[in-house]
Amino acid sequence: MKRIINIFFTLLAALFFVPCASCSDDNDPAVVVENTSTFAKGADVSWLTQMEASGKTFYNAAGAQMDCLKLLSSLGVNSVRLRVWVNPTDGWCNKEDVLVKAWRAKNLGMRVMIDFHYSDTWADPSKQTKPAAWSNLTFDELKAAVSAHTIDVLSTLKASGITPEWVQVGNETGNGMLWEDGKASENMANYAALTNAGYDAVKSVFADAKVIVHVQSGNDNSLFRWIFDGLKSNGAKWDVIGMSLYPTVDNWEAMNTSCIANMNDMISRYGKEVMLCEVGMQWDAPETAKSFLTDLMTKAKTIEGEKCLGIFYWEPQAYGSWNGYTLGAFDDSGKPTVALDAFK
Repeated sequence: MKRIINIFFTLLAALFFVPCASCSDDNDPAVVVENTSTFAKGADVSWLTQMEASGKTFYNAAGAQMDCLKLLSSLGVNSVRLRVWVNPTDGWCNKEDVLVKAWRAKNLGMRVMIDFHYSDTWADPSKQTKPAAWSNLTFDELKAAVSAHTIDVLSTLKASGITPEWVQVGNETGNGMLWEDGKASENMANYAALTNAGYDAVKSVFADAKVIVHVQSGNDNSLFRWIFDGLKSNGAKWDVIGMSLYPTVDNWEAMNTSCIANMNDMISRYGKEVMLCEVGMQWDAPETAKSFLTDLMTKAKTIEGEKCLGIFYWEPQAYGSWNGYTLGAFDDSGKPTVALDAFK
């Protein structure tokens, strides 16, 4: 019953195209101008509709309640990243929920990245679990399922006039995806084949979308060389190398230096563009987080040939230890911290 109610909620929002809970008031700026900046200053806001449905509200520095996406846009965020799960048990981050958030972002002139996890739940370095409905498929059937799911979600967005600029085929796939079939350390060729199934599916719907292969630990050059050498030797296709970077208050300078060096190496080694798809730092060290972000953004923008496409903060709007997450950029009162000043 809970899942049905949640899906109804997201569908209702899609029909009326309004924020689910954090309705704006007269103090909201009309932030609806198309942003044409080349460098993406982004935020993954995949929890947003779920937070709103739970009663979470958002406020600007003056204490005025605002729609979260309008608030982020007013702070300089010009892009959003949205994760997709195949059949999540509670409905959040399914196709319909993603459509709601993507529509809202589009109407604010924000650019969109779609992040396919190819799972019913979190896919990350510790787990890349197949969707339950795919668990008994042959490998050829698994490739076909990746393709069909990718096309289905993207075609739904296309039918609503939403054009993602970037699409991730897999999330933090430093050891492949869809384990055990696509586990890179066991069968790199299978991982490459699954990547190509996703790549070709994206291009069949949005030929100009840039396809990202996303790997954790953006400061770990040896990991990136291993995974992308393996993909290249097995004929995999990708347009952008995506990275995550989550430093602490004590090591961010060293991690930034290593990450920038890794980005330069990826560009020269594979001739591809790079992007920081996820960054974050503990919410209660906002000044340090601002320094971290400002330094990383400044250096990323100076990479030769503008080959770094942008930086996305992961769930900055998550506050009050939402779902146990403490690396957001809002305080416990629902206001953005100075960390996001780096995006202005």
